[in-house]
Amino acid sequence: AVAMFTGKANCPYYAKAELLADYLQTNLPDFRVHKITQHPDEWEQWLHDICETNGWEHRQCPIIWRELLDRGGKGQLLGGLDAFLEYAQQSYGVSLVMLSEETLHIAEENLKAHLEIVKEDEEIKSLIKPLQIWITSASVPICYHLIPLLANGEVFGMTTEISIHLLDTEQSEEVLRGIVMEAEDMAFPLLHSISEHTEIDQAFTDADIVIVLDDVLLDLEVQSLESYIREVGEICQLYAPLIEKNAKSEVKVISSGKTFANLKAILLKTYGQSIRPENIIAVATSWESAAKAMLARKLNTSTAGAKDVIVWGNVTGSNYIDLSHAKLYGYDCAIWGPPTFQRPLLNMIYDSEWIHSAFLSAESMLRSRMSSCTGMLPAHAVATTLRYWYHGSPPEEIISVGILSEGQFCIPGGIIFSMPVRFQNGNWEVMTELEVNETTGKVLGRLSHDLIQEKLIALKELSEMDPYEAE
Repeated sequence: AVAMFTGKANCPYYAKAELLADYLQTNLPDFRVHKITQHPDEWEQWLHDICETNGWEHRQCPIIWRELLDRGGKGQLLGGLDAFLEYAQQSYGVSLVMLSEETLHIAEENLKAHLEIVKEDEEIKSLIKPLQIWITSASVPICYHLIPLLANGEVFGMTTEISIHLLDTEQSEEVLRGIVMEAEDMAFPLLHSISEHTEIDQAFTDADIVIVLDDVLLDLEVQSLESYIREVGEICQLYAPLIEKNAKSEVKVISSGKTFANLKAILLKTYGQSIRPENIIAVATSWESAAKAMLARKLNTSTAGAKDVIVWGNVTGSNYIDLSHAKLYGYDCAIWGPPTFQRPLLNMIYDSEWIHSAFLSAESMLRSRMSSCTGMLPAHAVATTLRYWYHGSPPEEIISVGILSEGQFCIPGGIIFSMPVRFQNGNWEVMTELEVNETTGKVLGRLSHDLIQEKLIALKELSEMDPYEAE
């Protein structure tokens, strides 16, 4: 049997019981003791909780019980100090005589030691500063696939712990709880904690990263495009001030999902003026990956060998897949070279008719595939973009990201527009050295106009909202 006892760190009765327990453990080979010292301010609540759990009646300090390890079941309550003294006398013939001054002195030492231990624990915990990641609309499949990618160490590094916060409505609480339990069961070594949240007021607390996955079920036969845009705007109007208020000043905000990724990003910037503009992006790499896969199937080669496919414009709307800078690595052809040897992708597709008709018409099929995917591809896109953001993208490789335009490539400012960037040292920069031909320039102008109109519709819809409805 093991004797368990707990009491207030500054209690003289606890001090006396502790001394007797130490004596018994030292002199009796089969006697074991386990002490749990409580801070005076926490004692009453702790005593109440343990008595309620075990069905005990006890109101004194200390409380002492026996853990019957060899028999199973709950422990056997002995009582307080008097009961322990009587137990020691009857069971082992040991009694203890101690002056009150001595017990008071020991109690003072106990309290001092306990406070030092608490302080040391707090200092150790303060050294562990996990990245705080908030995911909105967290019941969607993208989030389910994203969590293992974030927690396995490949995104932020094998020495960086993370805490994931899943935010959604009360209707999704059960789904969130299931995701939390499953993630905990997987025991990721770098997952410091994962929790579900349905209270919007506390959303984004201390956030380092906010991943916005909110979508609308787009069906223009049910309601107008303006109504859907307004719905997206309301979400951003809600989130942006909370991110400003609760998140860290350098928070990174990532817009993803199946609909209105660019619009969500620009509206979060519009209604979150203190959020750094360069820290709000829309993920486009899922489109890159899908286009590369289509090209690889045409060329009967590995998808990983296709590089520098550029996605221009609206990530989840009207965009343009640009192959003019695309390259192929490791392609099985007449000319071979080292792993770094590459060939212009367009030169490898001898069927020019396919490029100008089949591939371009296939973009609609590509869009259909993207809208029906189960979440694995967009989740991988978010994780890949984050990895590049924190650790840099492959040298000289083009990555498409929706960013706030500042006039690059003659694209009007004030819209989130997908364009080619590179990631370095925790930042990104637009690859303005890339040449854009006249045909592509005209396409970019049309895509820019569409995004400007989408933004104007959103601002108009939100400005016309009834103040009471907006609340």
